[in-house]
Amino acid sequence: MDQRVSVLTLGVRDLDRAVAFYQALRWEPAPAPEGVVFFQTGGFVVALWDRAALEVDSCVEDSGGWGGATLAYNVNSREEVDDVLDEAEAAGATIGRRGAGTFWGGYSGIFIDPEGHPWEVAHNPFWNVTEDGQTILGDGRG
Repeated sequence: MDQRVSVLTLGVRDLDRAVAFYQALRWEPAPAPEGVVFFQTGGFVVALWDRAALEVDSCVEDSGGWGGATLAYNVNSREEVDDVLDEAEAAGATIGRRGAGTFWGGYSGIFIDPEGHPWEVAHNPFWNVTEDGQTILGDGRG
C-alpha cells in the first residue's frame, strides 16, 4: 500500500446545509451520484455523505460524538490563519479557538463546521504550502 490518502468522507446529518457551508467557503462540488457530494482538493477528495449511511457502509457504530479526528488546513502565514478563521465564521462556522501561538512554534486556530467537524487552520513555519495547495513537510526542498 502506497503512503497516501485519497478521499476523506465526512458524515453529515444535513447534506444541503453542509454543502452550502463549503460553497460559502468558495469550494466547488464536482459531479457525483445523488446523495453524495465530492470536492476536489488538490490531489485529494473531500466527500460529504449522510452520516447514517456512512456508519453502515463503514461497518462502525456511530456514538454520535466527535470521531477522534481533526481536519487541517495549512497556510503560509499567521495572517492567513486569521483570515481563514474569519471567512469560516462568516460562512457559519463556530470558532473553537482563535489564532494563537502553539507549543511547537507555529500559529493555529480551530473552526467547527455546522456539522461538528473541527478544522485546524495552521501556519507551520517548518513546512511549506505550495501555490497549488500542497503541504510539504520540511522546507519543501526534499
